[in-house]
Amino acid sequence: MSQENRLFTILMVDDDPDDRLLFKEACEEVRLRNPLEFLENGEQLVDYLRRNGSYANLEGAPYPGIILLDLNMPLKDGREALEEIKNDAELRHIPIIVLTTSKDEDDILSSYGLGASSYIVKPISLDRLMRVVNSIGEYWVQIVEVPQSDNGDDDAID
Repeated sequence: MSQENRLFTILMVDDDPDDRLLFKEACEEVRLRNPLEFLENGEQLVDYLRRNGSYANLEGAPYPGIILLDLNMPLKDGREALEEIKNDAELRHIPIIVLTTSKDEDDILSSYGLGASSYIVKPISLDRLMRVVNSIGEYWVQIVEVPQSDNGDDDAID
C-alpha cells in the first residue's frame, strides 16, 4: 500500500471538547497527516457509520480507517457503541481503539471482550499525548494493514 493510501480518516469520538482539541493539536505536532473527524457520543458514531439521519449524505463514502472511542459519554456510551458496531457484520472490521480516562480493570476486560483492538488510558499532558499519537501513527498508519472499506465507492481512499 502506498503512503498516500495510508491517509485514511481517523475518527475520534469523545464528548470532551478539550480532549478533542488536544488530540488535534497533538496530531499536528507529530505531523500525522491523516484526516481527522470528531463526534461527541456513541449515538452519533453509530448513526455516522450506518449513514443515518444527518449522516445520510455520507452514503458511499469510505468508513474511517480507525476509531478512537471514549467510554464515558452521554446518550450512548462507548461500551454500548462498541458492542453495537462489533455485532454489525458490515462494521465490525473497523479497528476501534478505546481512548479513555478509565484505568478500571473491568473496563479494560469488557472493552477487549466487546472487540476493541486496543485500550489506551488518556494521558493528561500534551507531551505524553503527543507520544501516544505518534505511537498510534507509527503502528496503525505505518505498520498495520487496515481494511480498505470503501462502502460501495471504488475510490475509497485517495
